[in-house]
Amino acid sequence: MQKTPILLLVFLIAFSCKKDNKKQVAGNAEAINFNVEEWPKKAVANAEAAKILAKWPEYVALETSFESIYTSENSEDLSLIIEDLIEKQKAMAESTYPVEFDRPHIKSRQIALKTYILKTKGNLEYRLDLQEPVIEMIAAFNALRNQFNVILNSKIDIDLLQEKKK
Repeated sequence: MQKTPILLLVFLIAFSCKKDNKKQVAGNAEAINFNVEEWPKKAVANAEAAKILAKWPEYVALETSFESIYTSENSEDLSLIIEDLIEKQKAMAESTYPVEFDRPHIKSRQIALKTYILKTKGNLEYRLDLQEPVIEMIAAFNALRNQFNVILNSKIDIDLLQEKKK
């Protein structure tokens, strides 16, 4: 007779703990949701820029890794992609830039991209909302791609401008 209330108390405690764990896990999963359909589409480099960029293996590796963001299904996938992007971005920063793109314009865009990659990584680690930092990271990468187009479309002779200053 005395065993019945004790067993009842043990079962009650065991079942109450399991329900709390499920609620906690569900709460964490909601905090790290993201919607790939709302992300901006990637910018396209013009034909001339694409030809030069195809010969830059570090950029090609970064671009390939970046495109895999759109196929990520959960935060674990995105976390692996972000880690890969960090490594590819470092390799690109340390590489030899093509002559046409060895300019401060490109390097500053690359630093901005690195900043947003790290911001996204931070949000992943702290299980914060991912939608905003990923959109900013995509915008920074698109700005880098657009800067390639701007540099090649600009026909201003910098040497001529520097001669006038002297």
